[in-house]
Amino acid sequence: MATEPSTQVDPVSAPDGGPAGELMTDFSSPGATATSWADTLAVLQKAEIFWLSTVRPDGSPHVTPLITVWADGALHFCTGPTERKARNLEQNPGCVLTTGTNRMSEGLDVVLAGVARRITEDHVLQRLADRWACKYEWHFEVHDGSFWDSEAPSEGSPADAPAAGEAHVFQVRPRTIHAYGRGEDYTSTRWTFEDGASVKA
Repeated sequence: MATEPSTQVDPVSAPDGGPAGELMTDFSSPGATATSWADTLAVLQKAEIFWLSTVRPDGSPHVTPLITVWADGALHFCTGPTERKARNLEQNPGCVLTTGTNRMSEGLDVVLAGVARRITEDHVLQRLADRWACKYEWHFEVHDGSFWDSEAPSEGSPADAPAAGEAHVFQVRPRTIHAYGRGEDYTSTRWTFEDGASVKA
């Protein structure tokens, strides 16, 4: 009979009042401590690429890399309304966003699971567009509840043929976040958020 993994609440993981993580002791080195929220938040804010996992209508997985910004206690990404990930989210908004390294001896991988919700308020989109510009120097116009990229190729057009491109913006508030640390110790830390509650950012 399967048993639940052992956990240990790390009392010092959130000295600034952020959420406290649970150390998954069955998947961590002996004597290890939970990854701090500050270190995990830094990855959520600074990682340039995340991998988005969604579910196709036939139940098979779909995974694609994309860029994100962290704001208002959530990850945000954008995609064309006819792209596969957007169509998947119409049927099933549950998704997972993952980032990290491919090194065995160092790094911190972060996995955020939640439900994607489209953002359509122009004043919120403009604030997010400003963050995209600051982080990636990628400038979107905002109107009609979407991002608009005048330099994006439209779907089905040659890659070198610029055309006006609409992008829907999605917000994913975490239901769970897992952080997997490698180095002197291996650590597995979990945060759980009830009903997608806001995360201190």
